[in-house]
Order: sequence, then C-alpha cells, then structure tokens
Amino acid sequence: METKDIILELRTKNGLSQDELAQKVFVTRQAVSRWENGDTVPNTETLKQLSKLFDVSINTLLGSPRQLICQCCGMPLEDHSTSREKDGFFNEDYCKWCYADGNYMYSDMDDLIDVCVRNMVSEEHPEDEVRSYLKATLPKLDYWKRYKELGGNEAFEEFKKQLIAEINALNIEGMPKLEKLNALVGSYINLEYRLPNGMTVKLLDDNATYLGNQLECEFGGRCFGIAANMEFILISTYEENGEAPEIVIYKKR
Repeated sequence: METKDIILELRTKNGLSQDELAQKVFVTRQAVSRWENGDTVPNTETLKQLSKLFDVSINTLLGSPRQLICQCCGMPLEDHSTSREKDGFFNEDYCKWCYADGNYMYSDMDDLIDVCVRNMVSEEHPEDEVRSYLKATLPKLDYWKRYKELGGNEAFEEFKKQLIAEINALNIEGMPKLEKLNALVGSYINLEYRLPNGMTVKLLDDNATYLGNQLECEFGGRCFGIAANMEFILISTYEENGEAPEIVIYKKR
C-alpha cells in the first residue's frame, strides 16, 4: 500500500474526519486531503506525530519500504515488537527487548547471545549452529559497531549496580548474594501467584523486558526469582520449572 492509502485507512479505522486528524497533528484539512490524494507526503515531524497517534511505525506509514531489523539482536521488526522512547515515539532501530525505558538492555554480547539461543534453538537449528550464527552476525549490527559511542550505557550499568545493592540490602533469608542482573523477557518469567482470597494474579508484562536472575535457595528445595525495573523489585520463590510460586517481596522503588 502507498502512504496515501495507509493514512486514509488509519484515519477511517479510527473514526476521524480529515478536520479531526488535521487538528490532532497540527496541520490544515487541506494538507490531509493532499496526503490522501497522493499529492504530497507528510514531513518527518508530522510522520512522527501520525506514528504516535495511530500506534504504527513511520516505516509502516511509508508503505514499509525497508525491512527493519533490530540493530542489537538482528530480529526482524514489526510494529508490535519495535521499541519506544520514553515519550512514546517509536525507535525503529531496536526491538522492545533490546531497548526499553529509554535504555539499552545489553552491554555484553555474550549475555545477549545466551538469551537469543534459548529462544532460537529448535530441532532444525541446534544450539551450536545458532550460537555460531549469532557470533558471526551480531558484530555487524550497528549497535555493536557503535557500542562505545552510544550514550546511556555507563549510566545503565551504574543503575544495575545500584539495583543489585538495593536487592542485597533486603537481606532475604536463604537468598545468596546477588552478583549479576540479566535482561529477561517478561513472558518467560511472568508467573501466576495465588492470593490469600484464592484469586490468581500476574505482576509482570509479558511484552516488557526486566532485569533479573535466578538463585538457588541456600536451604535447598526452591529457587529465588528476581525481576526488577526502574519502578519496582519483585522477589519470589518457586519449585522446579516455576511451580508453586510465592511472592517474597514486591517493593516499589
């Protein structure tokens, strides 16, 4: 589809008149009409406004002229997996698991490879093959080529150190000292907890990325699971494979 058809479809789907759309993105009705007739294309700033309004990437608005891939992990990007800045605008260079809350989630390529291997291994593609592919591919991506130039990494590493110190300061009985936090996809650690009233609840977002780790209890029998971000710390215990989870602490930061 061309940009003119995409804008018309999105405007119609959202129940907006040309006048209403124009007001939302600070242009005239005539400008919207020219877009939908194919006479002009919105400028860069207006494309950003349309992207945020309709919750689609600029690449989608332009008819997907490029095959976008995450410049950190190499995953093909679609609108639902593309990262966002803190102001809600899409960041079309990264997936939402590699760039979250305005921060780059990986500063160690080996950590990223370990996470990717767990998600990519299959009968057709064994671990050795996947690991070799990633080791050859990731260094060619923009993030790793420009790693030392990218802002925010030192601050993020400091944030992780601060978070580790906060978690260790909780002095939870039986939990070993936390040494490292890894980036973890919500869907893999979003356990379902049973409340005293019998209802069950999940506290994480399947589509978000968290910092966390798993530690074996010093008393044996269960594991501690840690998940945290800039807003909270969640520590739970559970049996093998996440069975019978119990919340130890859920603490706002």
